[in-house]
Amino acid sequence: MGGSLAPLARPAFRWLLAARVTTMAGNAMAQIALVFAVRDVTESVTTLGIVVATRSITNLLFLLWGGVVADRLPRQLVLVGSSTVSALSQGLLAVLVLTGSVSIPAFVVLAAVNGMSSAFSFPASAALAPQTVPAELRQRANALLRLGLNSSMIAGASLGGLLIAFAGPGWGLAVDALSFALAGLCFAFVRVPAARIAAEHKPGVLSELRVGWTEFVSRPWVWIVVVAFVLVNAAYAGGTMVLGPVLADTVIGRETWGFVLAAQTAGMVAGAFVALRLKVRRLLLFGCACVVAFVGLPLALALHPEPWLLMATAFVCGLCMEQFGVAWETSLQHHVPADRLARVYSYDMLGSMAAVPLAQLVIGPVSGAAGITATLLGCAAIQVAATLFMVASRSVRSVENVPSVQPVH
Repeated sequence: MGGSLAPLARPAFRWLLAARVTTMAGNAMAQIALVFAVRDVTESVTTLGIVVATRSITNLLFLLWGGVVADRLPRQLVLVGSSTVSALSQGLLAVLVLTGSVSIPAFVVLAAVNGMSSAFSFPASAALAPQTVPAELRQRANALLRLGLNSSMIAGASLGGLLIAFAGPGWGLAVDALSFALAGLCFAFVRVPAARIAAEHKPGVLSELRVGWTEFVSRPWVWIVVVAFVLVNAAYAGGTMVLGPVLADTVIGRETWGFVLAAQTAGMVAGAFVALRLKVRRLLLFGCACVVAFVGLPLALALHPEPWLLMATAFVCGLCMEQFGVAWETSLQHHVPADRLARVYSYDMLGSMAAVPLAQLVIGPVSGAAGITATLLGCAAIQVAATLFMVASRSVRSVENVPSVQPVH
């Protein structure tokens, strides 16, 4: 099998792809379901922010440990354990919602459990991907992974919006629990012997974290992009993903919001096809420049929340989001040693998501004081500033799409 689909010839890559696609389909439903399940219990935007922030906070608290574990143990086994915990927590939440016995404290506790389990899955799955293919196939493998993930999100977001509208959010959470269980089975079939190299390391956790930190800060382009995404992700999570559903309830409707998210995912699918064939030597610079398109959705929500415009801007946002995503993944995999990659990913995630819980907590009071329109415009301005910060960096502009480290296999 040649060309763009060459990574599919690798069994380990196929199992990894199947696992992550399955999980993403369920999560696409759960992302919508959780918001509306909380709003069915309380209409308080601040309470909604507390629930979603709880997941983010526990995720951040355990991320660094998750990175160390993923560099020490076989990454596919870490993913099996994480999937099992997530399946149980989401399954219990689905039962509580479907039986009408859920409460805000239950939302908070189970969101915390799910955030903890995902803290182990992210660095493990991200660092496992380059182990499944040779270095020359990494960009195509990353594009195929994201193509599969985003295609499954289209179905998940579209069906999730309809399922939640007509059957209730509990069923979306139930599908998410099932997806984690199936993904755990797929992860168990990933065979990558090189993953065991980290198990031979003897230093303590703090020592390994210091090594990961040294790798993280030794490349200015890494921490510059992460600092920029402190702002990008805070504006997106606090603004678009909290205030968007609020406007959906009051202006455009829940079903329409589901299709807006699906349109964004469709753009991500189109973007993955572009990334599969894209040949740009300074791939990271191109990806960072594309981040400016993130401003379209908050601007449309603030100024002209018509369904057709929201879906169009969401599509463009998704297309450009993929250019950055593939560029970032490929650049890290090319330039960071494989046995330290999970720790660098954990610092990446910790840094870039650090302000998300705060944004989710304060978006309610801020929008109440300044108004939803002004708050969304502020989020758009923050994302423009972050994009300029990245592309102005000489370090970011100098990164080339050429491997500089040897693969572990």
